[in-house]
Amino acid sequence: MLSVLMDCGSDDRQLAASLATLIPGAVEGVVREVVLVDRGMGPAARKVADHAGCRVVAEEEFRVAIETAKGDWLLLMEPGARLMPGWIGAVTDHGEDVARGTAKIATARFRRARMDRPSFLQRFRQIRTALAEGFLVQKPQAIGLSRLAFNLEEVAKGVAVERLAVEIRPALKAK
Repeated sequence: MLSVLMDCGSDDRQLAASLATLIPGAVEGVVREVVLVDRGMGPAARKVADHAGCRVVAEEEFRVAIETAKGDWLLLMEPGARLMPGWIGAVTDHGEDVARGTAKIATARFRRARMDRPSFLQRFRQIRTALAEGFLVQKPQAIGLSRLAFNLEEVAKGVAVERLAVEIRPALKAK
């Protein structure tokens, strides 16, 4: 059902944190594959990817990775983002709602975990990324969105989304 794609740099700990939260989805048969777009992956990150069974593609091949993804749905996320318990049910429920025609919008994002939500004043100074809360999209729409994009972040920018009733912890930013 689901292919997970991440633009991946050299931080192996961030990558491992994200992959750990995807394990229940793989066990349940929801996550079919994880594809990492190599954006400067170091040897440690490559080792984590190899041990986890991820497919690694060169950064200029990210459009091909989207087109050849095994899942009908794609989940784009930042390395380091951690899905909270209950994400599997929320994603499958959303997919079923879209198939039945009862979903308002086909694309979706998770809710930022309460502990990670910025205060009112912090929101004005914050630079938000399009993948901070993940981006769930059907494969045909992702293919269309990727035609004018240069990376996964741009695929997810400016798209109307529905908020899923489950939380995500965004990637920790290096200080």
